[in-house]
Amino acid sequence: MIKDLSPVLEAVLLAADQPLSVERLTQVFDEHDGVDSKRIRQTLRDLQASYAGRGYQLLEVASGFRFQVRQDYALWVSRLWQEKPQKYSRALIETLSIIAYQQPITRGEIEAIRGVAVSTSIIHTMIERSWIRSVGHKEVPGRPELFATTKAFLDHFNLRQLSELPALDDLEAWDEATMAPAKLKQPQQQEIEVVTDR
Repeated sequence: MIKDLSPVLEAVLLAADQPLSVERLTQVFDEHDGVDSKRIRQTLRDLQASYAGRGYQLLEVASGFRFQVRQDYALWVSRLWQEKPQKYSRALIETLSIIAYQQPITRGEIEAIRGVAVSTSIIHTMIERSWIRSVGHKEVPGRPELFATTKAFLDHFNLRQLSELPALDDLEAWDEATMAPAKLKQPQQQEIEVVTDR
């Protein structure tokens, strides 16, 4: 039986190349370890609290838990890599924002909101990054494709669910270099429901 679960979970999460859900973490242990999902959840909460004030955090995103550098220190950490971070065009940011807030949505509806055509390369870039996906077709003539965000989108923007998106009125600034909100107030928004083809 494992008496101190904290270092074991730290090691597993540090070794993982993607966020791990509680369900996935339970699969790491066998019946002799005496570890269940309730104990894992409590240990993860304890670990999160123990990292307060440090340069990194244990963060829960849509796909599970992961360690990451706190946003406050991203400037210095980013200097470790010689390549410049990907810069995204204003058109891509606007299109992704529209999809996130209005999903599921067709390309034509995005164009109507933006007032300009949406470049195919913008849609392909977001699909390649796994930020959006096709979730079906709208039941209108031509059956246009419906787009919605993915768990990878939530993970990239450090969100657990769509209801954590900032309310549009509360968004004061947007850091286009990191594609992250610069200043946010607490969101007061309803959950967005995604319709899929069956």
